[in-house]
Amino acid sequence: MSKEKKKLLAVFAHPDDETFGTGGTLARYASNDTHVTLVCATRGEAGEIADPSLAKPETLGQVREAELECAAHKMGVQQVLLLNYRDSGMDGTPENEHPRALMNAPADKVVRQIVTVIRLLQPEVVVTFEPYGVYGHPDHIAIHHHTVTAFHAAADPTRFPDAGPPWQAERLFYSVLPSSTLRSMRDWLVSQGEDPGDLDRFEEPGATWPEDQIHVRLDVSPAVDIKWSALTCHETQFGPDNLFRRMPQDLSKRILSQEHFALAWPAPKPDLRLDGLFDGL
Repeated sequence: MSKEKKKLLAVFAHPDDETFGTGGTLARYASNDTHVTLVCATRGEAGEIADPSLAKPETLGQVREAELECAAHKMGVQQVLLLNYRDSGMDGTPENEHPRALMNAPADKVVRQIVTVIRLLQPEVVVTFEPYGVYGHPDHIAIHHHTVTAFHAAADPTRFPDAGPPWQAERLFYSVLPSSTLRSMRDWLVSQGEDPGDLDRFEEPGATWPEDQIHVRLDVSPAVDIKWSALTCHETQFGPDNLFRRMPQDLSKRILSQEHFALAWPAPKPDLRLDGLFDGL
């Protein structure tokens, strides 16, 4: 590779998506001479409000955008780009019907936006959700599909020819939740005599990723305090009832110190293990 900075592009649906699953990774690479750009599709208008003094439903999107900027600054992310769709809410909620909801957006429109970003930035690595989006949120699933399509379309000169010259990124990764992480959280809840039902949504087929199909296991413990600080930026979502807030902080940080990725493209060889997202590039 040239001596120019490596470039990492992360594409997610809502403010806080970037921190829970990849916050340590983004901080690690941002501090290691890598240009990190974050694309966020919505402002999270249908999210929780942990403390009524922080926001009202009509101001939540504006508040969460500020929270996102705060978290990105903590992690050293150089650029945050909003696609300007609306949070679709959980499956089956009235927010699904909003005309600006990401889940209702024309696929070509969203794909074109992401293709334009990829061609402009020319990242070597792109990261997004796996197909189920961790717990089946419609926006997580939508941005997964749009990002995968855009990743390949960006390299095709026949697709969106007015969106910039073609660019073939070298790797596409999915941020994944291994079953071992879920088991650690469930074991703690049971040990405390608490109902582990909060984790049931992560037990759906496709939510956790097979351990033998995880290609990068990053120990981000040197950046876990930065990640924790970034999480606290997301005040409306990371309130006292959040599981990571309820667990002892040392246990939470130990779990949050491990981030996991599956290589989606190019097709991984059997038993592939990489030391990092850019390993070997």
